Amino acid sequence: MRIRLTTIYVDDQKKALRFYTEVLGFEKKADFSNGPYRWLTMVSPDEPEDTELQLALGDNPAAKAYQQALFQQGQPAAMFFTDDLQADYERMKARSAEFTMPPTDVTASKIAQLSDTCGNLIQITQLERG
Repeated sequence: MRIRLTTIYVDDQKKALRFYTEVLGFEKKADFSNGPYRWLTMVSPDEPEDTELQLALGDNPAAKAYQQALFQQGQPAAMFFTDDLQADYERMKARSAEFTMPPTDVTASKIAQLSDTCGNLIQITQLERG
């Protein structure tokens, strides 16, 4: 078994597409609509055939409640990994990213958190090399 797709709920898919491509640096993999439904996925440019991240419109009550609860508790909706957190932090800050936590040393890693501007906190993690 392999994980091929994971979902994050967003309050605006157009805004999410801009953030996840222009700020985080992901690439759009799929984008098609059927009436009001839009299937939108992102991939890492480093692993374009690996796991896709679906940016699903969180317009149903369960998705909204889940998304809001995570945000209010300060829990990231997704965690992405990098080899150079400081460089990615600087690059994203230059693209107007709203960080809620700058790069911070924690046990065995360094993390930063930012708002995706679509209702979610995102954590960027750099693992310690040992």
